[in-house]
Amino acid sequence: MAKAFGRRDVLRGMAAAALLGRRARADDPKSVPEQIIDTMNALFGKHPGFRSAHAKGIVCEGEFLPAASASGLSKAPHLQGNPVKVTVRFSDSTGVPDIPDGATAASPHGFAVRFHLPGGGSTDIVSNAYNGFAVATGEEFLAFLRAVAESGKDAPKPTALDKFLAAHPKALKVVTAPKPTPASFATEPYFGVNAFLFTNSAGKARYGRYQFRPEAGSKFLTTEEAARKSANFLVDELGDRLAKGPAKFRLVVQLAAEGDPVDDATAVWPDERSIVELGVLSITKRAADNDAAQRALGYDPLRLVDGIEASDDPLLELRSAVYAISRRRRK
Repeated sequence: MAKAFGRRDVLRGMAAAALLGRRARADDPKSVPEQIIDTMNALFGKHPGFRSAHAKGIVCEGEFLPAASASGLSKAPHLQGNPVKVTVRFSDSTGVPDIPDGATAASPHGFAVRFHLPGGGSTDIVSNAYNGFAVATGEEFLAFLRAVAESGKDAPKPTALDKFLAAHPKALKVVTAPKPTPASFATEPYFGVNAFLFTNSAGKARYGRYQFRPEAGSKFLTTEEAARKSANFLVDELGDRLAKGPAKFRLVVQLAAEGDPVDDATAVWPDERSIVELGVLSITKRAADNDAAQRALGYDPLRLVDGIEASDDPLLELRSAVYAISRRRRK
């Protein structure tokens, strides 16, 4: 385990992206999503019953109450004023199901939300605790993972990862950026790195990206504090927190301005962009049988509804494909 973590730390727990269905190279019969999962399995090991990435997590339930401003952005049924039930999953990075919550590689954490729609059906948001992504395409992400796999502690310098990061400065920025451990899953902001097109009942459409902002505020630990915590402290803390009351997040959409790229997850928009309040997410309890709930759940960023459409960001289809393969292999 220790040797494997040495290779993985460079990933800094990056959330798995989903990748293009076309082939990465002519001599490989597998699609890019399949190769991504294979490479993740090589890095993290195969763990039956668990996801290939963000393997460790906790499923909770709650409610989403839309804000009055939500319907002005989108005609989606869960944004029209009435509360809807939600099923959420917080997770650590990597495909290691017993990774300590305070480990460097456990960050950035993931947060996925399923909205249960009026009359049946559902729609998902998949986010993580770092604003932005390292690469823009599936092929680049596959190359990144392979570079990590080839760059163990005994690899000659410069390693394959050194060379990849030198040629991809945005990936270098993401890999080296601080990603502190939160005091709680409920005290960390989460970001949707892909843009979507939101259309209201009048036909007005705007591109935007999701953000979840913790009502408890953003609170983080030092590296030394995180190292002293128990292996499951984030999971345990959330259970204790919910026993005292709901954990709440404000769901907002950051709107793209003219000229902002909407098809590139590496392009982070400036903080001063306009924000639309979508509502408040109140997480009230842990799922009764968490192991069963985690095995049953399969989130998908392309599980969409009328009023919310995918942008041309290629990572959306890619993520959807990778998640589907990961879920099939989970059994």
